[in-house]
Amino acid sequence: MESYYGRAQRIVALETVAIQPLGRDLTSDGFARRLVYELRVEWNPNEGDGEATVVRELVTVNGRPPRKSDEPRCTDPRGVSPEPLATFLPTRRGAYAFNQAGLGTVDRRRAVMIDYRALRPEAPKVEWRDECASIDLPGRTRGRIWADPETAEILRFDEHLVGLVDIPVPVAQQRKGASPFMTIERADMSIEYRRTSFVDPDETLMLPAQIDSLVVVRNSGSPRLRITQTFSDYRRFVTASRIVPTR
Repeated sequence: MESYYGRAQRIVALETVAIQPLGRDLTSDGFARRLVYELRVEWNPNEGDGEATVVRELVTVNGRPPRKSDEPRCTDPRGVSPEPLATFLPTRRGAYAFNQAGLGTVDRRRAVMIDYRALRPEAPKVEWRDECASIDLPGRTRGRIWADPETAEILRFDEHLVGLVDIPVPVAQQRKGASPFMTIERADMSIEYRRTSFVDPDETLMLPAQIDSLVVVRNSGSPRLRITQTFSDYRRFVTASRIVPTR
């Protein structure tokens, strides 16, 4: 993972995000909000706990350039957010238990499956901005990774919430007659990785191709959402003045 982040932080990409409201039967309900970002990974192993983060810059909103009035909505991706695989950096691994789950295949590639779970749940971390809540649930998920047994490249990453989580709503953010709690019922995420090749110099990396998420939050303004993030136009910085496209 340290090698992966050391190389990934030299890469920028386009991230296309579709935020689709869902009905009670989890089928589409209305139009999806579509956003495009320029995205990069930042990682400094010598600062803090060495956590890797994703940094976004908004490019378009529903197919047009963003306006000054286009304030981020509650369900939009954060401008800076944790990178999912940071869980497996040496500074973080002590908080999890890992178990081999056998062998499988991903896109016809042999893979070793490894299940993980948090050793201790932590209190939810919630930041409020007006009526929007940014929520992290450390220690309350478990998941599985698929890795190439020879190269250790991550091919797929799945994660899901373990149990319901109640989030108190401050009085200032409570709607009249609404519950003083939001309940996170479901938070599923699946990431597919694919080989991306660069030239001059030649290099091949396994990078995210698509992330699919499903979130169900009772007593919230957006109770059910499917979020799809696709990645394209990977470019690599090899010096301070040159960008090399993918092959």
